Amino acid sequence: MSGKKVQTIGVLTSGGDAPGMNAAIRSVTRTALNRGIRVKGVYKGFQGLMDSSMQDLSIRSVSNILHEGGTTLFTARCPEFISDAGVEKGMQNCKAAGIDGLVVCGGDGSFRGARDLSLKGIPCIGIPCTIDNDISSSEYTIGFDTALRTAMDCIDRLRDTSQSHDRCSVVEVMGRHCGDIAIHAGIACGALTVLVPELKFDLERDIIKKMNNTMTNGKHHFIIIVAEGVTHLDSNFMNAHELAAYIEKETGVESRATVLGHIQRGGTPSPRDRILAAHMGHYSVELLEKGIGNRLVAVQDGKIVDFDILEGLSMKKTVDSDLVRVCNEISI
Repeated sequence: MSGKKVQTIGVLTSGGDAPGMNAAIRSVTRTALNRGIRVKGVYKGFQGLMDSSMQDLSIRSVSNILHEGGTTLFTARCPEFISDAGVEKGMQNCKAAGIDGLVVCGGDGSFRGARDLSLKGIPCIGIPCTIDNDISSSEYTIGFDTALRTAMDCIDRLRDTSQSHDRCSVVEVMGRHCGDIAIHAGIACGALTVLVPELKFDLERDIIKKMNNTMTNGKHHFIIIVAEGVTHLDSNFMNAHELAAYIEKETGVESRATVLGHIQRGGTPSPRDRILAAHMGHYSVELLEKGIGNRLVAVQDGKIVDFDILEGLSMKKTVDSDLVRVCNEISI
């Protein structure tokens, strides 16, 4: 695309929805229109490319969406796009619609689709929008802060009941492969123990013994936070309900499980998510305007940067050992 003036940019949201996606759509649209670039919204992610489900976006069509959760462009899984034939069809439909470049808001699966489309000649920019904060190349992803606040609010409410009844509340939060929501919520809510998929744990040492020690100091209500992707040391999967039953059997403390589930995906995006989405959307348009594609936008050391998509996806994300240490040492 080098040397060719960008006339039309497409924008889509893919994968699981995340608070702040609308702020990113708004930023991409208004930045592009302000520079004389036409914008087409693609509906239902890559499925919209398959179906040519697109519509011109205007300054007014993205008004009053900044504060809304979810995505006004909708999102859907698209198995067809995984195949080379599907990518080829998406590329042809982009060209038929006059799209010179595409902004893809989503997670790692969405970015692999963006890379495949880039290799077919449609330059794509990926914006990390996922509540799990699990994009390796970025220190932060759009939606994480809002999801964390939702989890914290729910756990604070559960604590009131746990304290009133001397119960143990086992709370399952999202995070199939990344325990960031669990760790951050654990520190913010004063959880006794946090279990995350990145780290093996021992039920006797990390929960039962800690609870018994704490009860000798006069405390009889507890919060245990578990990310949905944890496994026991013997590799047997244990969900929140199984864990609550085990705790009650071993300690005699009445234990209840609460799975927060998709409530963490919704809600008004926080200021941090709105601001980051605005910045990343603006940055993405600038890249495409320069003829640059196949890039993943990220946050590094508090600054907006970009990586080759494959390079960004190949980076290894590790659990924050300092936060884990803090969480463990103050949960007594």
